[in-house]
Amino acid sequence: MPNSANITLVRRFHESRMAPEVIAETVASDIVWDITPGFPGGGVYQGWDSVARDFFGPMRPNFEALGSVPEQYFTDGDGHVFVLGQYHPETKAGNKADVRFIHLWTIRDGKIAGLVQAADSHVLQQALNS
Repeated sequence: MPNSANITLVRRFHESRMAPEVIAETVASDIVWDITPGFPGGGVYQGWDSVARDFFGPMRPNFEALGSVPEQYFTDGDGHVFVLGQYHPETKAGNKADVRFIHLWTIRDGKIAGLVQAADSHVLQQALNS
C-alpha cells in the first residue's frame, strides 16, 4: 500500500468517530493496541474486541467526550503512520483539558494492525481528579 494510502486509511479511522462499519473496514481484528502507562486504561490490548470492551468500555463512564484531533500525519515508507494531535476531553464533572498525543500506527495488508500511543497523561489525570 503506498504511503499516501496509509495516511488516508488512518485519517479515515480518525474521522469516522468509531463508526462500526469503518472500524470493520480499516482495523485488523488482531490489532495490538498499546496505550502509555499513566493514561486511563494504559496497557496493551490484543484484538479489536478487547480494545472496545477492555479499553474503551471502562473509559466511557468517566467522560462526556474524549475524541482525538489529529493535526499532522507522517509516514516512514515502512508501513507506519505517525500522527501528532490532541485529545480535548471533557470529564463527567465538567473538567476540560488539552492533551497532546503521538500515535504510531502500523499498517499490514491494507488494515491498521497496531497502535502505540504516547500522551500527556498527567494533564488528563488532573482533569479527571479535579
